[in-house]
Amino acid sequence: MNYSFDLKEVHFKNPVIAASGTFGFGHEFAKEYDLSVLGGISTKGTTLEAKAGNKGQRSCETPSGMMNSVGLENPGMAFVLKEEVPFLQKFDTVVLANVGGNTIDSYVKAADMADKCEGVHTIELNISCPNVSHGGMAFGIEEGPAHEVVSEVRKVVKKPLIVKLSPNAHNLVKVALAVEDAGADAVSLVNTFSAMKIDIRRRKSVFHNLYAGLSGPAIRPIAVRMVNEVYKAVSVPVIGLGGIVSGEDAIEFIMAGASLVQVGTANFMNTSACINVIQGIENFMKSEGIDDLSEIRGVVK
Repeated sequence: MNYSFDLKEVHFKNPVIAASGTFGFGHEFAKEYDLSVLGGISTKGTTLEAKAGNKGQRSCETPSGMMNSVGLENPGMAFVLKEEVPFLQKFDTVVLANVGGNTIDSYVKAADMADKCEGVHTIELNISCPNVSHGGMAFGIEEGPAHEVVSEVRKVVKKPLIVKLSPNAHNLVKVALAVEDAGADAVSLVNTFSAMKIDIRRRKSVFHNLYAGLSGPAIRPIAVRMVNEVYKAVSVPVIGLGGIVSGEDAIEFIMAGASLVQVGTANFMNTSACINVIQGIENFMKSEGIDDLSEIRGVVK
């Protein structure tokens, strides 16, 4: 039974990756189980310089999901590569450095540093960050800025480059095609949906920045549809995420076209979520007599 996948020279032993921002740098989860069982770990989103993150409340629960407005708080790329990546190197799993930025220059410098780090196997570029040169609109909203930032990062990144797409894009398929043209080796989708929660007693948004990112099972059917649309349009591998809590959820994404999947919000609900998804995929393959995941990948056109 084969459920591994090779992205260029990087081998994923199984298709399950712990999603960025929901797994930290693995320390807490390593106390619960051996992280070597995972296909990969995407680090907490990291920028060139340390970032304090957003003010005020940063998360709240919603029906079948959660909202967050963390604002990419992180200790900066130099610290992460020196202090956090060596810990992840102890485990037999793929390390994806999730890179954020607010300018093309900051993206390029941060990605270059991560690319040169021996313990990092692939770069996952988060283009949902606000572009300070264009009024704060995220790089991933339109194909032009998305193509530009990926093109510049591609010039310095030798390792496989994954571009994480925003579902808030004006036309997600066009953005996906743009980043593929700019040199992306794969795309991952979807990131969180822009959403709002109002405190009706205080008559104002719960979040300082008004809007926040919605994730969890509530978004899964939309995410599956978006993965399918992008899969049918691009020629590079697609990594699917958005509300996966079980092996059957992951199989949906794979049938929609995903080569790999990421588990995010479920990690807050259950520290063994990733393990459960891996086991669920195995059980489904056995029960359905599937020898290789390629047999069902993208079967739903």
